[in-house]
Amino acid sequence: MRTRLLPTSSPQTGRLGRVRRFAASCGAMVMLPILLASASGAAGQPRAAPAGAQQAPADPTEIARGAYLARAGDCEACHTAPGSPAFTGGLPLRSPLGAIYSTNITPDRDTGIGNYSFQDFEQALRTGRTPRHRLYPAMPYPSFARISEQDMHALYAFFMHGVTAVHRVPTRTSLAFPFDQRWAIALWNVAFLDSGVYQPDPAHDARWNRGAYLVQGLGHCGACHTPRGIAYEERGYTQKSSRYLTGGINDNWLAPNLDGDRATGLGDWSEADIAGFLKTGHASRRMVFGPMGQVVSDSMRYLDDVDLASIATYLKSLAPRASRGSFRPATQDRATQSWLATGDLRVPGAGLYNNFCAKCHQPDGLGAVDKAPALARSAVARAIDPDSVIHIILSGGKPNRVPGAPVVDPMPSFARQFDDREIAEVASFVRRSWGNNAPPVTTRQVEQIRTATAAEKQ
Repeated sequence: MRTRLLPTSSPQTGRLGRVRRFAASCGAMVMLPILLASASGAAGQPRAAPAGAQQAPADPTEIARGAYLARAGDCEACHTAPGSPAFTGGLPLRSPLGAIYSTNITPDRDTGIGNYSFQDFEQALRTGRTPRHRLYPAMPYPSFARISEQDMHALYAFFMHGVTAVHRVPTRTSLAFPFDQRWAIALWNVAFLDSGVYQPDPAHDARWNRGAYLVQGLGHCGACHTPRGIAYEERGYTQKSSRYLTGGINDNWLAPNLDGDRATGLGDWSEADIAGFLKTGHASRRMVFGPMGQVVSDSMRYLDDVDLASIATYLKSLAPRASRGSFRPATQDRATQSWLATGDLRVPGAGLYNNFCAKCHQPDGLGAVDKAPALARSAVARAIDPDSVIHIILSGGKPNRVPGAPVVDPMPSFARQFDDREIAEVASFVRRSWGNNAPPVTTRQVEQIRTATAAEKQ
């Protein structure tokens, strides 16, 4: 069940908000073990389930429903290491504290969750407490707490009867003291966890409520798209928070703002654009990249059209709250005007863009439908945080291969061709051209992302 960790070496880690209410509950030092983590192994064995707890005949319809919900929750992605059977864990999730490995969640009784009663399973998803240990809050149980009782039973049926039991002990997580002290997570829960099941809002219709339920709960969109505080708490779990879904930094990528801001959010997207993007990774001149590509491939594309439309309806209802960039639709800076009118490549970054980028993204930055995304009017390009722009120039991007999606060429990596100054210049050019209005990129920012992404590949 997926979430993404904070940057391994990102310059954005210093921007985390301050913890509220926490100092009064348990003191700042107690929170150190919880800054970064994910569901990981620990010593001990699960307690035996009540006799017959998992022996009752499984309803095929219930199992199928649970499989659909597990797709919505993107459970397989984090609990499956490359080359290993599904759900057997062992996928390393990087953190500043070291590698954190996901667990085996197949119904194997010795190495998985086969001995979990329904109550054990429910408690793990709602409060992060398992018979073995407490889960670190990077496992998005604050979101999964909103899952309805009916859906929780369906998920349990799927994992107990629809998943193949595999005896496999994944690599254990071993964090240094004091980060290995899981008892402190109970205090974190007191400070930040709201374990209440989602309650429909009578002010909105069924479609909106279905979208809110999926986004806030199983979809756990806030795990990436909401900024985190210093104790790794999401700065809001519903639209009632001014920070909810306003963008966050994860693994040196910017998960962009999803509210209605026209500059950096979804203000210029239609509901059909959003639903289509989640289904195929494409929407007009927009294309998925970075970690969101796997979310589309492994999770969102399996949702039915009604659920995708409901998600789109909910997201489009979010008013602009925290713009982190701007767009000047009728203006361009003089340097860009000069380059577009005369081809003057003396503008910093213009020569590199012209030689390496313009063939696909076009001189006017509008890209090509189903071939290359637009950089003009790009919410990611004009966001305050340049992480994603830097990251994709350094690392490149593979096309999203899903049924119904156009076949496009991959974007090459320029990490070896461009030095830090050149990447800073071309990134700044993109962020200041065609009406985009975002701060320039520094060589220091490029150096930090380059170092972090190189470490991820080791």
